[in-house]
Amino acid sequence: MNNQTDVTEFIFLGFSNHPNLQSLFFLVFLVIYLTTLFGNTLIIMATRVSPALHIPMYYFLSNLSFLDICYSSTTIPGMLVNLFQEKKTISYEGCLSQIFFLVTCAGTEGVLLAAMAYDRYVAICHPLQYPVLMSVKVCVCLVSGSWLCGLVNSMTHTVLATTLTLCGPNQISHFLCDIPFVLKLSCSDTSLNEFVLHVASATIGLSPCLFTAVSYILIISAILRIPSAQGRSKAFSTCASHLTVVIIFFGTANFNYDRPNVGYNLDMDILVSVLFCVGTPMSNPIIYSLRNKEIKSVLRKLYTLAVTPHILPNLKH
Repeated sequence: MNNQTDVTEFIFLGFSNHPNLQSLFFLVFLVIYLTTLFGNTLIIMATRVSPALHIPMYYFLSNLSFLDICYSSTTIPGMLVNLFQEKKTISYEGCLSQIFFLVTCAGTEGVLLAAMAYDRYVAICHPLQYPVLMSVKVCVCLVSGSWLCGLVNSMTHTVLATTLTLCGPNQISHFLCDIPFVLKLSCSDTSLNEFVLHVASATIGLSPCLFTAVSYILIISAILRIPSAQGRSKAFSTCASHLTVVIIFFGTANFNYDRPNVGYNLDMDILVSVLFCVGTPMSNPIIYSLRNKEIKSVLRKLYTLAVTPHILPNLKH
């Protein structure tokens, strides 16, 4: 590694434009992080303790919540520490580790959201075949495949990043390490890295987005054919939360990675990345808690259980 690079650490320039607001930033991101941990943990607990939620949709949701906890934990803790340091740094090894986990979580979440869209498509468009098409084995394979896609993609980028020669400067105009930022600092040929990045954007990024879009076109078409208004409302309510999460995730991801470089502004760049890397993991449990009646019912029982522990047996019914 020392033969490849003279850079042993990176300096983050994110939030450096507002030195007097570091304490406020710390408080805001701490609240966001605690809210993310608390909300997603509640979702996982609810799907585990209630037999009524032992169905594929909530199996995917619990995995999404676990993924969001990992996602936010990759960036926020280090950012909170740096907010109280005059020189905001990360080691070369730490930067590569952050890239690995960040890319793993982002790639896995995109594929997992596509798997959840398939689940909703089968439930709405092929309800009689749902038990077969979404069996336990199929669900486990879809979740495992999502993680495998994210891991393979991340491992590829991380290994390629170690081959780059970094001669300085070592300043990253952001609050985290990501592949495009490291490529900008390289003084060696990055054509292979950029090619793999474009291929990954198409396969791990664009493909799940298109698959999800097609799934919801078919879902909405099927819902509109339901004769009763009550039936249409009930069918749409089963996928409204997931559709909202999908729009937020792919919308912020597209704006974060594919927006033009014209009129670059550090504050705007930071804001967009905060929405994608920090805001999305926090919003997911809030959306599902507010829009999903089953989740709200179990959460109310969990709250009552916390107040009166002797009613534990009632949670099983």
